[in-house]
Amino acid sequence: MSMEDPIKTTLDGLLNVLKIENVIGEPIESDGKILIPITRVRLGFGAGMGQGEITEGNESQGTGAAGGATVEPIAFVLVNKNAEEESEQIKVLNLNPPDPLNKAISEVSGIALELLKEYRDRQKKQEEENKRMRKEAENLYTP
Repeated sequence: MSMEDPIKTTLDGLLNVLKIENVIGEPIESDGKILIPITRVRLGFGAGMGQGEITEGNESQGTGAAGGATVEPIAFVLVNKNAEEESEQIKVLNLNPPDPLNKAISEVSGIALELLKEYRDRQKKQEEENKRMRKEAENLYTP
């Protein structure tokens, strides 16, 4: 047996785990919603070979390879076809509790989105007010 045989067999098995179907799962559809599972795949691999002499003229050798993989569900992507607002159409539902940094970033981004919405609303009101005032000014100066 050559050194390549156990390594090739082990790598082929590990590469089977790396297929995209194992990272992004089969979508599940129900009531206008699509749920897409997302996983984390971790792989480890090792190989070795040894050669020695038992008695004069007789040699022995050994080869080996091993590998392992874990597939861990980490989130779902929810696509809601019935959502009225664009921001509600796609959501990521994390299965792991967020670490403190991710939680802080999430909270800050939520606040930033609120501020942006308020700014847009104020800008829209100001534009409407400007249009109204222009129209009134036009009506005043029209003979």
